[in-house]
Amino acid sequence: MAHIEGDKRSESTAELVKDLSREVSQLVREEIALAKAEMTQKGKTAGRGAGMLSGAAVLALAAVGGSMATLILLLGLVMPAWLAALIATAVYGAAGAVLALRGKERISDAVPPAPEQTIESVKEDVQWAKSHAKSRNG
Repeated sequence: MAHIEGDKRSESTAELVKDLSREVSQLVREEIALAKAEMTQKGKTAGRGAGMLSGAAVLALAAVGGSMATLILLLGLVMPAWLAALIATAVYGAAGAVLALRGKERISDAVPPAPEQTIESVKEDVQWAKSHAKSRNG
């Protein structure tokens, strides 16, 4: 009788290991999918930030061009024209500064480039698997 009881016990343990293995495999697949989605989102955010920084660079170059035009017009002593050039320079410079700050924020939102939500989810899954295995064995 003890021999038959031992067979049932090892059979149920084997079944438990098989079930746990299947569940862990499914969890790993789901976590990989989550990590891919999270990294894609971070990449998009960083791309938008880089685009804003590029726009800031273009506007900064325009500001430099405007300041050159201002200097040239000042030297020519044409008051209304230099004032207009100075205003345009200030507008381009302000727009470039705003884009630079917003682009920097976007890039910092995407850093670090690790899938943080997935890491937390994996930690929770490990805890779940440990408690699940204990409850089945206990």
